[in-house]
Amino acid sequence: MSDLRELLRKQRGAKKLTQEQAGAAINVSGSLIAAFECGRAIPQPDTAERLDELFGTGDEFQRAAEVAREDAQAPWLRPWTENERRSLLLRTFQPNLIPGLLQTEAYTRAVLRGGRLPDDAVERTTQVRKDRQAATLDRPDPPMLTAIVGEAALRCGPPEIVKEQLDHLVDVGHRPRVQILVVPHSAGLHIGLSGPFVLATLPGGVWASYLDNQLRGQVVTDPDDLGQLEFAWEVVSGLALPVDQSRDLILKAVEEHG
Repeated sequence: MSDLRELLRKQRGAKKLTQEQAGAAINVSGSLIAAFECGRAIPQPDTAERLDELFGTGDEFQRAAEVAREDAQAPWLRPWTENERRSLLLRTFQPNLIPGLLQTEAYTRAVLRGGRLPDDAVERTTQVRKDRQAATLDRPDPPMLTAIVGEAALRCGPPEIVKEQLDHLVDVGHRPRVQILVVPHSAGLHIGLSGPFVLATLPGGVWASYLDNQLRGQVVTDPDDLGQLEFAWEVVSGLALPVDQSRDLILKAVEEHG
């Protein structure tokens, strides 16, 4: 990320532009330029392209931003993000949180700050998550995404942040390749409460899974392990409410958060 920071400072200095002036020239705020220069944010591809146009640097900013995005990802996460980008079908279960691919920026930040992460780590991770969402759900031919969440996920967090997050869930749930299901509290104890997981179906019929834990994520490809996770998926999907009833429960939670 230091190359990107140094490149921006150098080019801005050569043109004698303030952060506000540089931001105005590419239709972003001066504070965002400052965030780029101190490493708290990474330019999106279109922003990096506008920086190259502003400073006449070919594709230097675009390449530097891509390197920065790769560096910002934890090494153990990189193989999984490639699976997300290639996936034909994604099935994700989260008992207590909204799945990362469906999180708003404010919700992501709230979750990360709950882990007592420093501000710069919160911003870097939020940026990485945004990039993953764009590369997976906003690509021209997105995967079919089925997300199952526990009812607890609808009610945990600051009311104003959770309300915005649930509104987003309702919106994205209307996309033709997204369906969101909720396992109600009445389901009681079940295998899914052991922890979150994601199953990805890749081209060629290949399967992979991702497990999250307190230390780091784990990509799973062992057939026996995948079989156990498929079994867990069948259990939680059988306990989940249908799409329409799940949406009604989400909307009820939105009203509760006022």
